Amino acid sequence: MARRYDPERRTRIIDAALTVIAADGIAGLSHRTVAAEADVPLGSTTYHFASLDELLVAALRRCNENFVQALRSSGLFAEEGGTGCGEGDAGQGAEGAGLAEELTRLLDRWFAGERGAIELEYELYLAALRRPALRPVAAEWTTEAVALLSRRTDPETARALVALMDGVCLQVLLTGGTFDAAYTRVMLERIVAGGDA
Repeated sequence: MARRYDPERRTRIIDAALTVIAADGIAGLSHRTVAAEADVPLGSTTYHFASLDELLVAALRRCNENFVQALRSSGLFAEEGGTGCGEGDAGQGAEGAGLAEELTRLLDRWFAGERGAIELEYELYLAALRRPALRPVAAEWTTEAVALLSRRTDPETARALVALMDGVCLQVLLTGGTFDAAYTRVMLERIVAGGDA
């Protein structure tokens, strides 16, 4: 019997893992539950992902890519023509206000979407606390977000912006609250302005 060629199987398995985690949390993840969700033989999941940690790494990486792509395609870099805000002029005037405004708009759009998707991403992100294999992938998100924002401000300010956005997201998710765009924009503006706003 010939093997069926299925180039999308690995992707379907990752998608299935995300679906299982969204429904049942990481505790509900197993090769068997993922195989059932992906409608593939159990051996396919273990062929592509020898351990659950490997599968979680792939799932977290997918979530990272989704958010970083949203950041890349936001209005933050649309007018870039090689004359972005460089070190020393970070956050001055309208440029800084525009950066804070666009980051706030990005978070607002994110929270306006399906809350389950955000919870899924943060569940995977926070799983790195107990699963060392996930730590480098969790760090990739921060590194890439800082690198992107450093095109508009200095690296230290970019790190502070990422930390604030992370903190705001965690507070909203953990308290069941709502995203406060006005407050977030003011706090982001303060970081961009160096605390003087």
